[in-house]
Amino acid sequence: MLTMKNKLTAEQMIELLGGAKKVAMKTNVSVQAVYQWRNNTIPADKLMMLAALLEKESHGLLTRQEMFPECWHWIWPELVPKSNAFVDRI
Repeated sequence: MLTMKNKLTAEQMIELLGGAKKVAMKTNVSVQAVYQWRNNTIPADKLMMLAALLEKESHGLLTRQEMFPECWHWIWPELVPKSNAFVDRI
């Protein structure tokens, strides 16, 4: 099971990215779907699509490693430090 942790609510993340219309365009879903996410949660596959942008727009407040603590290194292997004991555990 995929575990996600977020410092911001789905609504805050959507606003940080410019609102429902912009998020809908970036994730190829309807604006109505994004409005539903505001009250629930952003689906994991869509959050993965938005994670790097969220990290950038939040100036590091949200990181991909924090959003996906159990699997970030599989999704974004380029983020794994080259000289780290963590690499041996992957």
